[in-house]
Amino acid sequence: MAGNAVGLGNFLRFPAQAAQHGGGAFLLPYLVSFVLMGIPLLWVEWAIGRHGGQFGHHSAPGMFDRLGRARWLKYVGVFGLFTNLTVAAYYCYIESWTLAYVWHSLVGTFRSVVPTEFFPRYLGMDAGSVTALPGEAVGWFVLTLGLNVWILSRGLAKGIETAAKIGMPLLLLFAGILAVRALTLTTEDPGVVQSPLVGLNFVWQPQLNGLVDPSTWLAAAGQVFFTLSVGMGSIHCYAAYLARDQDIALNASSAGWMNEFVEVILGGSILIPVATAYLGLNAVQAATAGGSGFGLGFLALPALFNQWGWFAPVAGALWFGLLFFAGITSSLAMGQPILAFLQDEFGMRRTRSAAAFGIATLGLGFVCVWLYPGGAFDEFDFWSGTVALVLFALGEAIIFAWIFGMDRGWAEITRGADIHIPAFFRFVIRYVTPLFILTVFVGALVKPAGRWGEAVRSVFAGDGWPFAADSVVGKVLHVGDRGYQWLDASGRFTHGFVQDMTRLLLLLVFLGCAFLVWLAWRRRAKEDR
Repeated sequence: MAGNAVGLGNFLRFPAQAAQHGGGAFLLPYLVSFVLMGIPLLWVEWAIGRHGGQFGHHSAPGMFDRLGRARWLKYVGVFGLFTNLTVAAYYCYIESWTLAYVWHSLVGTFRSVVPTEFFPRYLGMDAGSVTALPGEAVGWFVLTLGLNVWILSRGLAKGIETAAKIGMPLLLLFAGILAVRALTLTTEDPGVVQSPLVGLNFVWQPQLNGLVDPSTWLAAAGQVFFTLSVGMGSIHCYAAYLARDQDIALNASSAGWMNEFVEVILGGSILIPVATAYLGLNAVQAATAGGSGFGLGFLALPALFNQWGWFAPVAGALWFGLLFFAGITSSLAMGQPILAFLQDEFGMRRTRSAAAFGIATLGLGFVCVWLYPGGAFDEFDFWSGTVALVLFALGEAIIFAWIFGMDRGWAEITRGADIHIPAFFRFVIRYVTPLFILTVFVGALVKPAGRWGEAVRSVFAGDGWPFAADSVVGKVLHVGDRGYQWLDASGRFTHGFVQDMTRLLLLLVFLGCAFLVWLAWRRRAKEDR
């Protein structure tokens, strides 16, 4: 479960989000969100999973079907198939970058090739084109996906559990080595312009102004979703294999705390301190404007490691190696719910269901590779890896507390518990967590360009609400896309066309998953008759 939660976002997205939203100003809303939304959601998802497993269901549709009598409940579980399949498609592509960078670090590529030139060439980012078919990137992607499918085909114990037992300790070891080296840099080292402790202090020094900034709260809550892997269905799946009275209260909490240790303590002690030491804090904040961390992680760090002499190729391999282990333990968790659904509902063998997952992920991932310059990758990330997660989490929070019932839900969470959960969290799960998630969703839906207060004044001034380009409404309306059209003056397809077609593809995948659920229950009804 810790391997599922600990992913690329712990080392890339969290530092970038913290830097973008004021460091210590971001940390306080982040920790509050973790306590009032993250931990309660972990308990809810573990409870739903263990409860569903008692009826032989190991994927979200069957689990949600058992939470009430309404027939539509199983279709809420469709999100648990859709998000895992579509997120795995682009996540495995990112994962393949890290594996490729391990190789290029070891062979010394970044001593002679500037990373800012290497990365766009690796992705096939030719100016003016919305398509790319870079041979090396495709090769590493197929290799990475093949490794995922092979591990999944070996089963839970021999495959996924073994990979986590190897990957997680190595990840912690690599991160610990890099964190120590990062924090022991001094201004006497070649190229260092500022103490790395300036970057560390930036993240850890509390700033109360973040508590009154809606944008900071929105970003912090979004990071909690992303980092804990809640709202996906993978936690439900793993928990479904627990016995009826096996503890979930302490286990869920421990997995969450392990994730926070890796993210805040280790993740916050590598990227920002190293980049601050060589580039300065102002440059780091400018480089993380997008909030993803890719710029620093894949473009800046390989070049900065060159300052470390003989240790440079080792440092690069450690950095991208820990990213790879963080990625693969998460992508394996995304594959298991798909395999479980095919095995439970259609009676497919393990190897055949793994192959089906591999073929589907390869097809969807190819779209992300081929149409990466056109924005397909970003569309997958936004709609599958962000919006769908929030919608699913909102649905499960309401269903668990109000349809399954808080009495039954609390009994499910606390049965066999190895710790005493304060009764205060019963109130939190029923009222605070759903309201918290609803606020996050509404905030993401109508996020304004600029400050919220300015947007309100704009409405009263008769100028309308200025939707941000990265809000849900802004995405739908293509806010910020000047001259939005499908074809350019030369008759070539544009970014707008790729974005719209990718959204249509994602909708069709969702409907396809819903059809499989309908078909599975129809088959079950015939068997019962």
